[in-house]
Amino acid sequence: MTHHKRRAAHPPADTHPIDPLDPLPLNPEELEEAATNAPQATGALPHLGGAQIELITLQAKMDELADQVLRAQAEAQNARRRAEEEMAKIRKFAVESFAESLLPVIDSLEAGLKVEHASAEQLREGTEATLRQLLAALERNKVIEVNPAPGAKFDPANQQAISVAPSEQEAGTVVSVLQKGYTIAERVLRPALVIVAASK
Repeated sequence: MTHHKRRAAHPPADTHPIDPLDPLPLNPEELEEAATNAPQATGALPHLGGAQIELITLQAKMDELADQVLRAQAEAQNARRRAEEEMAKIRKFAVESFAESLLPVIDSLEAGLKVEHASAEQLREGTEATLRQLLAALERNKVIEVNPAPGAKFDPANQQAISVAPSEQEAGTVVSVLQKGYTIAERVLRPALVIVAASK
C-alpha cells in the first residue's frame, strides 16, 4: 500500500497567527455597542453587595473623622503654643514696665547722696519725697499697701495676727500694725503683721 504524506496547511502570507491574549479587533458597530452596554464609572458597582457598599461608606466616614481629629489636635497645640508665647511676652514686658517705673526712684536716691553737708531737715525732706515717688511707682504696678487703721476689723485674708492684747476696742479688731503688708493685682504679696484686740 502506498502512503502519501499530507502536507501541512500554511496560512496565507498576509495573515498572522492569533495570540489568545490579544483582544480581537472590533468593527465600529461593535465598538458602539460595547460603549453603550458598559457600566458608568460613577454609578453603583454591580458586583458589590449592599453590605460591602455600606462597609466602604463607613470606612470613608471613619477616615474623614480621623482627619478631623488630627486637625483639631494640631489646632489645639498651635493655640497652646501661641498662648504660652503670649504669656511669656506679658511677663517680660510687665517686668520691664516695673523696672522702668523704679528708675526715677534710683535717680532721686543718687541725687540725694551727691548733696554734701545736707542738714537733717533736707535729708528728711529728700527721703520723704523719694518714698512718695516709690509708693507711686508701686501703685502704678498694682502693688498696694495693707495698713489697717486701729479699730478696723481683722481680715485674715491679708493680715496676720502676731499677738492678742487686751483693749477697750471691740474684740477681733486691729490694735496696731507692726509691719505693713502689700498686695499685687489683688493677690497677697505679704500680709500685714498686726496685734488684735482680745475678748473682754
